[in-house]
Amino acid sequence: MAMTTATVPVLTVSDLARSFGGVKAVDGVSFAVEAGRMLALIGPNGAGKTTCFNMLNGQLRPDRGRVALNGRDITGLKPREVWRMGVGRTFQITATFPSMTVRENVQMALISHEGRTFSPFGRARDRHAAAADALLDLVGMAEQGDRACGVLAYGDVKRVELAVALANRPSLLLMDEPTAGMAPRERVDLMALTARIAREQRIAVLFTEHDMDVVFAHADSVIVLDRGRLIAHGAPEEVRRDANVRAVYLGSGATSGGH
Repeated sequence: MAMTTATVPVLTVSDLARSFGGVKAVDGVSFAVEAGRMLALIGPNGAGKTTCFNMLNGQLRPDRGRVALNGRDITGLKPREVWRMGVGRTFQITATFPSMTVRENVQMALISHEGRTFSPFGRARDRHAAAADALLDLVGMAEQGDRACGVLAYGDVKRVELAVALANRPSLLLMDEPTAGMAPRERVDLMALTARIAREQRIAVLFTEHDMDVVFAHADSVIVLDRGRLIAHGAPEEVRRDANVRAVYLGSGATSGGH
């Protein structure tokens, strides 16, 4: 996995902004994520979380601001270019191929990372099998390699998606609502697994999450958006006690969130 120096965060976001029809969806947001750290991005419905995410991975171009990966400016690059530079992403809705086996899903990601999807020498299913199996073992899915993704339990599909996201050896992993639709126990297990991999392989992780129990159990730090602006940034307990955050969530403990 990619390594970074102690002085340069993996991801640095500076004064990021994007408006839609005069509405400021993201308004002057700045933060950084270091190698091996888990940063949670939370906020109520309409806070700007997904808009922020989509600017980081190239789906949206910011009106202003800068996004840097390991010190290199990636602002405005296309999603494919961002991915090739070492940014993995998982989605709220799983993005695996149901008719393909678990192993084949990971193999396709490895082949894509290699830079080609067709070779006259051998079948695609014969390529990168060992590397795919190693990634499946990492996420606890080694024994499921020959099963079709379409027959897996939802929590297992999420683990496969994590293996796919790790196929390009990312230095940064973006996870948009990674535990959406999962049972409570599965949520805890998936994020504990992600946190362990992040620490061991020095991957910076930025994730959005509606389950505050997951956020405060696994995030090293938390940033809070409200109406496009960053209103709090700090350690989980510090953010939990913040008066502005408590007002935004009406003192409810923040059991739900949106984009």
